[in-house]
Amino acid sequence: MPSTARQRFADALRRLRQEKGLSQEELAEKADLHRNYVGSVERGERNVGVDNMERLAQALGQELVDMLGRSDDSPTGS
Repeated sequence: MPSTARQRFADALRRLRQEKGLSQEELAEKADLHRNYVGSVERGERNVGVDNMERLAQALGQELVDMLGRSDDSPTGS
C-alpha cells in the first residue's frame, strides 16, 4: 500500500487515466499541463501542488478527495 499522499495520488492518477483509455499526453492536454509533468506526477517524482492535483482530477471527471483516499484505505473507485 502506498504510504504517502503523493504516491496514493500518483497511483490513482495512473489507474484512472488508463481506465479511461487516455494517454499521458491526452490527459495533459485536458488538464492544460505538460505531458512530461503528468508522467513525473504519475511516477511520484513531483510534489504536485493542490491546484494541479485538482486540474488533473477534473480532467478525469473525479473529485480530488476521492483520488487521495486515506492512508489506511486504497483510493476510491477500485
